[in-house]
Amino acid sequence: MSALNISVVGATGAVGTALIQLLEKSEIAIDRLRLFASSSGARQVKFRDQTYLVEALRDIGDIGDTKTDIAFFSGGDDVSAVWAAQFASQGALVIDNSNAFRMKPDVPLIVPQVNACSLTVRPPSGIVANPNCSTIQLVRALRPLIAKFGVHQVLLTTYQAASGVGLRGINELEDGAEAWLEGSAGPAAENFPFPLAFNVIPQIGEISCEGVALEERKLVQESRKIFGMPHLQLTATCVRVPVKTGHSEAVYVEFDSDIPLEQVRELLANEPGVRLYVDENRDGYPMPRFLGDPADVHVGRVRVNPENPRGLWMWVVADNIQVGAALNALLIAQLAIANNLIG
Repeated sequence: MSALNISVVGATGAVGTALIQLLEKSEIAIDRLRLFASSSGARQVKFRDQTYLVEALRDIGDIGDTKTDIAFFSGGDDVSAVWAAQFASQGALVIDNSNAFRMKPDVPLIVPQVNACSLTVRPPSGIVANPNCSTIQLVRALRPLIAKFGVHQVLLTTYQAASGVGLRGINELEDGAEAWLEGSAGPAAENFPFPLAFNVIPQIGEISCEGVALEERKLVQESRKIFGMPHLQLTATCVRVPVKTGHSEAVYVEFDSDIPLEQVRELLANEPGVRLYVDENRDGYPMPRFLGDPADVHVGRVRVNPENPRGLWMWVVADNIQVGAALNALLIAQLAIANNLIG
């Protein structure tokens, strides 16, 4: 394929910045790169020995002038809702990282290691959705187990980093921690329901009248769509923790029959992009502060429930900016290119 014209919307955010770095190292030939943000601030970005000015999205003018083959969106729900369809209408394949399109029937929700078969033809909407960060690491860890054993139900608790809401979340955590250590209450919470520093908040997103938070609904709905299992029994409690980057999940999976632990370990060890920590005393276990390869899903504390041989616990940790967003978006683009869906 000839060199592509690529646009990145939300180029100055945490995900956009990581995506640009991944694109730079990738083998994708790029003829023209355009970078957009809500406001440019005259910011410049170096990419493959060239310097690019970040443009203000509101100043884009005629959308047709972008001549984009692939448009990556990581500017949030509101930006995607206004602009994604406009880029798609001009021929771009939009890879969207927001929640705006994930559950729409004509928009595939893709984790290439799990459901690449769902992106063999170009979607009529011209949009491909990138799942929620906590969903991606979960389904990648579950895939080989569900494929081999099936599943009865999944119960989990997530421990999600401040970077789940971008750079502003990291900044608020750091400012709050500094203020607390200096004996001050610090500024009021803006990106979280309560101050996050030295705290744990069992709410991510608005809570419905049924008592379920938005992040918890995303995990259920998105996992069902990705696996093609509309009746998958999954329930979660999602918790924000004072960690800069890296989401952790305590996952309990119950199967229809007894689970052989050694076979589980073998499946996880052989799953591409998954690093298994077998022996806690020798290998330790994954932790967000000391996470290894940011492109891997890290799985440890794998054990059969001694009170129920059909139940399995595992601890799943991943870099939510890379695995949970930017890297998955890049892998979607590479899959679309390989399947001749561009242009």
